Amino acid sequence: MYIPKYFKVTNFEETREFIQKNSFGTLITTKKGKPIATHLPLQLIKKGEDYYITGHMAYGNPQWRTFETGEDVLIIFQGPHAYISSSWYEQENVPTWNYQAVHVYGAAIILNEEELKQDLTMLLQKYEKHRKNPVLWDKLSPQLLEKELKGIVGFKIKVQEIQAVDKLSQNRNEEDYQNIVNKLYEEKDMNSQQIAQIMERTLKKDK
Repeated sequence: MYIPKYFKVTNFEETREFIQKNSFGTLITTKKGKPIATHLPLQLIKKGEDYYITGHMAYGNPQWRTFETGEDVLIIFQGPHAYISSSWYEQENVPTWNYQAVHVYGAAIILNEEELKQDLTMLLQKYEKHRKNPVLWDKLSPQLLEKELKGIVGFKIKVQEIQAVDKLSQNRNEEDYQNIVNKLYEEKDMNSQQIAQIMERTLKKDK
């Protein structure tokens, strides 16, 4: 991904936190030269010194068979994004778009049944443990689990490369930056307001 120097994220902890918060990603591979993609809930897991993206997809989804080639796959994690009007700048310029995104590259490996069970257990823990009546792995009937496991394929992707971008008007002067934040808060779009909040936090962190 093309990342101008103003917007490149080099802090891995920030990137790790971003993936955890925006973990519904897009998995992209190629089949006979044609890109194919699946949108999936994913996890970033550390094992020893290595990091893995883990997940699962329907057995009927032919994409998992492309893992057999051993070629790198691409996973995209997207955060909030917002249109930035150039009318918010002090001097004449063109409009742009602010956004956050992470690209992860690595080769995919199929999980065995025990690994898949462990991954699903962690996934349920992440999204259910805070709920009033959590649906956790050990609360589901063995019959249901056996049936569902037959219909999915688990995978893990050893992280080989990460590219992260925070395009948040860092190239604007302080007056323009604050005005962009204020104008984004006035927008009725939830994405715009989320970008404004992130820009405010970034400004405070940098001071």
